[in-house]
Amino acid sequence: MSLRDDLIARISQSGPISLATYMAEALLHPTKGYYTTRDPLGTSGDFTTAPEISQMFGELIGLCLAQTWLDQGAPDRFTLAELGPGRGTLMADILRATRSVPGFHAAAHVTLLEASPVLRAQQAATLAGSNPAWHRSVTDLPDGPLWLVANEFFDALPIHQFARAGHGWRERYVGVNDGALTLGLGAPAPQAALARRMDDTNDGDIVETCPAAISVLQEVSGRIAIHGGAALIIDYGDWRSLGDTLQAVQDHTPVDPFATPGQADLTAHVDFEALAGAAAPAAHSRVTPQGVFLERLGITARAQALAQNLNGEALDAHIAAHRRLTHPEEMGNLFKVLGLFPADAAPPPGLNT
Repeated sequence: MSLRDDLIARISQSGPISLATYMAEALLHPTKGYYTTRDPLGTSGDFTTAPEISQMFGELIGLCLAQTWLDQGAPDRFTLAELGPGRGTLMADILRATRSVPGFHAAAHVTLLEASPVLRAQQAATLAGSNPAWHRSVTDLPDGPLWLVANEFFDALPIHQFARAGHGWRERYVGVNDGALTLGLGAPAPQAALARRMDDTNDGDIVETCPAAISVLQEVSGRIAIHGGAALIIDYGDWRSLGDTLQAVQDHTPVDPFATPGQADLTAHVDFEALAGAAAPAAHSRVTPQGVFLERLGITARAQALAQNLNGEALDAHIAAHRRLTHPEEMGNLFKVLGLFPADAAPPPGLNT
C-alpha cells in the first residue's frame, strides 16, 4: 500500500492527525517517506538549493565561518556541522574554500545531521577523505565549540497551523473526506504560545508554529553560548508567521500537498522571529536578506574573478547563477540569514546586530 493509503486507513480508524504529524510521516516515514527514499535534488529531482546553483555560495559561507573561528581565537578542536546537508555539496565547498586557512582543517571535526540513508550515501561519496561523522539529532553533537550551518533545513520541519477564532484558535487537522486527505478545523481553544498574536491577527487568519525548530535552535544556541562558535541559518521565510505557507513541490512544480504524501517535498516558510526569540543564551544577528549577506561577503568580486575563465554558455550560466542567488526578485530577498554567536563575540561577517 502507498503511504496515502496507510494514512487514510489510520485516520479512518483513529481520527484526524495534526498537520505536523502528517508532515513528519510524509517526509520521514522509515520506508515510504520522501527524504528516506530518494535524492530529491537537482534537475532530475524536485528542487534545487543554493549550493547546487553555484560554488560561490558554499565558498563564501566557508570563509565566513573560518573568519568567525579566527575571531574567537581559533580553538584547536571544534565541530563543523551542517544540518540537512543534501548531497554534501555545501560542506565540500566550505572545506575547499577554507583549505588555505592555517589550522582550520586540522581543528575541524566534520559532522552531518542527516536522517536519509540515500543522502548519507551521497554525502559519503562527496566528502570522501574528510572523515565526516553522522548524527540524527543535534542533541548528539559533541560538547565543545560548534560552527554550524543550516541551509534550507528549518523549512522542512513539521509545522502546526492555527486559525484565529475570536479569542481562541482552531488547529488545522488532516482528515479524510470522500476518500481524499484534506484539511479540517478542530474545536476552538486557547493557545498560550499564540497569546501575543491576538494584537496582529483577525478572525480567520492562519498562524504557523514549529516546535521542532525551537528545540533545535535552543540546543544549538546553548552549545554556542557555553563553548563558543557560531551558526548560520539560511532559509526562506520572514520575520513573523502569517498565513498558510505550506507548499509541496514535485519535479520542480507546485502540487497538492495532500495528493501523494511521500512523493513530493513539503515545506513551509520559516518564522525568523520565533527562531530569534529562542536564541538565548546565545546572541543573534539581525535577520538579513540572503542577497545582502552574500554581497557583503564579496560575491560580486568572486563572480567577476570566476567569469574571467568562462565564455559562451558557461559564462551565461555563471551570470544567471549569481543573479539567482542575490537578486531581490529571485532568492535574494525571499531567503534570509540569521546568525548565532556568543554574547561576548562579534557576529559573523556579513551580519549585524
